[in-house]
Amino acid sequence: MEVLDKISRELEKINADDYVISQAKSNASHVKFANSKIVKTGVETLNLIDLFVVKKKRIVTTSIHKTDDKNIKETVQKVKKFLKLVPENKNYVGIAEGPFKYIEIDDSYDKRVGKEDIVEHVEKAISVAESLGIKRCAGVLDAYDIYLSLLTSNNVRASDKATKLYFSIRCHKTKDASGHMTACSRVLSKFDTEKVAEHAARIASLGKGKKNLSPGNYDIIFEPLPMADLLNTVMDSASIFSVEANISFFKGLLNKKVASSKVTLADDATMRNGFNSAMFDQEGVPTQRTEVIKNGILKSFLHNTSTAKRHKTKTTANAGLISPSPFNIVLEPGDFRKDEIFREMKRGLYITNLWYTRFQNYATGDFSTIPRDGAFIVENGEIKQAVKNIRISENILNLLKNVSALGRKSYQIKSWEAETPVTLPLTLVKNCRITKPEN
Repeated sequence: MEVLDKISRELEKINADDYVISQAKSNASHVKFANSKIVKTGVETLNLIDLFVVKKKRIVTTSIHKTDDKNIKETVQKVKKFLKLVPENKNYVGIAEGPFKYIEIDDSYDKRVGKEDIVEHVEKAISVAESLGIKRCAGVLDAYDIYLSLLTSNNVRASDKATKLYFSIRCHKTKDASGHMTACSRVLSKFDTEKVAEHAARIASLGKGKKNLSPGNYDIIFEPLPMADLLNTVMDSASIFSVEANISFFKGLLNKKVASSKVTLADDATMRNGFNSAMFDQEGVPTQRTEVIKNGILKSFLHNTSTAKRHKTKTTANAGLISPSPFNIVLEPGDFRKDEIFREMKRGLYITNLWYTRFQNYATGDFSTIPRDGAFIVENGEIKQAVKNIRISENILNLLKNVSALGRKSYQIKSWEAETPVTLPLTLVKNCRITKPEN
């Protein structure tokens, strides 16, 4: 906190009305593998300090990379200069008033992460893939040890620590048959790269001999990996920032039905072993679980202190000082075993991954996305044929309303397409529109 106190004293000298100073110190280890061989390992140490400064409703954000006294003073003087130049943000009405008490979150820190050789976890995954006939596989494993500090002008002094593990593997059985899966965890005891490799290899092994599929409407079983991509967009649209910016398909729908009654969707920053779980948000407000959709009804948007005051509600502890954002997205599981969900499908598709998800209109929810890796025809509950050259062209609200079954087992997913981690089960969605990629 010593450096943050120094910055605080300099900000007091320029008579800042509000400020938030946050620091993240991290030690990271990285392993990259390709063609079933480790090709790169590395370590990285970072010390990032971010400033959020307000004076007369004028807001300036910046970062400090050097923490010597001279650079701190020069940076604050630059902030002072910019505060005179930027326009007022009339929507800004303040940050949270502390102090607060915080509750530690279970399974959020594992001291072994910074000490254990993570290369061994990659080697075991590659070995599993090869034992299942995979010709080549590629991916990454990242491990982080992070210490967070927060100091604000409103009596908040807070600190937290975190370890994080992320693994991604794509397996290739043949040139056109691949499978992809990821894993993320805060602790090593719940991080199994071998199981992830086995899942990706199984998908790849099913994907040989892909055939074209006729366009039309199909029921789809979504693996957690592709559905996590779509639910990231759903929760982004639940941010009050998106609503106010007219880029939310939830605008005007608060307390109205937006999904199947089977859908309960929450943000939970307090969940055990949640990849982004944290004791406090960017204002220092103690975090919580917020049900955004409950039994299909839109119950809440995500707020920080300033947006909550404007909308005459309470903060959901989702600062984002500019744009409230989720920590851990949770789609509550259902009652179905995996085999039962497949038996529900007379004829449809099984989708294991997506990419290039694009919205033609964020305000209405019209989007398209391309299945990648394994996509399969399912008939009478059995996987029959791998397919290719298809696009899902849908409306996200229609998709949510057509959720008809949810698995009973949940998985925590993070990927390039799903930057916010999502904990969710297998999901059956009825009547999805399939087109050709060129359409």
